[in-house]
Amino acid sequence: MIKNVNNIYLVGLMGSGKTTVGKLASKKLGKSFIDSDHLIEERTGVRVPLIFEYEGEEGFRKRETKVLEELVTMKNIILATGGGIILEEINQKLLVKNGLVIYLKADYDLLASRLKSDLTRPLLQGVDIKDKLKNLLKERDPIYKSISDYVIETKKKRATDIANEIEIIIKQL
Repeated sequence: MIKNVNNIYLVGLMGSGKTTVGKLASKKLGKSFIDSDHLIEERTGVRVPLIFEYEGEEGFRKRETKVLEELVTMKNIILATGGGIILEEINQKLLVKNGLVIYLKADYDLLASRLKSDLTRPLLQGVDIKDKLKNLLKERDPIYKSISDYVIETKKKRATDIANEIEIIIKQL
């Protein structure tokens, strides 16, 4: 079976560059760019941290799945997913079945330096950021790898280099 590459889904931990790289790659490839977290915020009228505060992570994950079910029916998009979207098995299946999944893999030291002042990440509030990211990576890395068609190591790469890498992958398919 030939993989549907009409849609490209970027997965990875928060701060791995999914949104930045997705925007750049969408321009290069002539695709529409969508960030699932931003879409959820747009539709609810509130930021993700507030959804977490009122509905908890479980409530947010339900919203995330509902949005993903809609997004995978679209054509010609690059989707930057939320870092935890892969925690729900239904989401894993939706991503794998409906497009090319690319894992932007960043190590927790790099992520910690990017996210240390970011107050918009509910899972990083009131915790040791480096420890939390290390644990999230330990938990999620095997899932990211298992559903991904390609893994791109982001260490020591600029967003433009990663977008170029995605363009090369797509042109070779």
